Amino acid sequence: MILAAGEFRFLGSAHLVALAVTAAAPVALSIVSRKAASAKLARAVACILAAVLVGNEVGRWVYGLATVSAREFLVNFLPLHVCGVAIFLTAFALLTRNALAYETAYYWGLAGTVQALLTPDLKAGFPSYDFMRYFIAHGGIVTGVLFATWGMRMRPRRSSILRTVIITHVFAAIVAAADVLLGANYMFLCRPADAPTVFFFLPWPWYIVFLDGVGIAMILLLYTPFPIADSLRRRRGRG
Repeated sequence: MILAAGEFRFLGSAHLVALAVTAAAPVALSIVSRKAASAKLARAVACILAAVLVGNEVGRWVYGLATVSAREFLVNFLPLHVCGVAIFLTAFALLTRNALAYETAYYWGLAGTVQALLTPDLKAGFPSYDFMRYFIAHGGIVTGVLFATWGMRMRPRRSSILRTVIITHVFAAIVAAADVLLGANYMFLCRPADAPTVFFFLPWPWYIVFLDGVGIAMILLLYTPFPIADSLRRRRGRG
C-alpha cells in the first residue's frame, strides 16, 4: 500500500524525525568508525555517503528531465544553489580527503544547509519523493561534512576563512548572471524563499546584504572550535 503524501508541515512529526536522524547519523557513524579504529570501515562509510549524495542528486535530474519541460528544468533543477554544489564538494571530500573541497563544504553545509533543513522550501510532506529527496540531499551534506570532521579527523585551515568568503562571492556572482539569463531564482538572489524563515524579513536587495553578513559571521563562528580545541590541548600538555 502506497501512503499518500500530504502537505508539508513545518516542524511537524515528519520534519522533526528528519532533523533527529540528521543530527544522530554523523554522531553514530563517527563513534563507530573511531572506536573500530579501522581505516577500511571509515573509507566504506565515506564511499557510501558519497554514493548516496551523488545518486540522490542524479536521480533528481533524471526525475526532472522526465517530468518537466526543458525550460522548467533550467530554472529549477540546475545545481546552482549553494546546497546543490555542496553535495558534490562533500562527496569529493569524502572520497579524496581534498582539503579545499572539505573546507568549502564544511562552511557551506553547516552555515547554509542547516538553515535549509530547519526551514525547508517544501510543499509536499512525507512520504513524497520531494520530501525524501530533499532531506536525503540536505541531511546527507551535514552528515558527510560532520563525518569527515569527526570520523575522518579533517579540519579547516585558518586560511580557509578568507578563501571561502572569496569563493562564495565569486559563485554568487556567477549564479546572479545565470539567474538573469534564465529568469531563475537560484540562491534566492532575485526574491526571498517561500519557506518560513526569519532571514528574509528585509526587502530585496537588502536581505542579500544581511545574509552576506550573517554568512561571514557563521564562517568565523564555525572555525572557532578548532583553535579553542588546540589551545585546550596545549594547556593539558603543559599540565
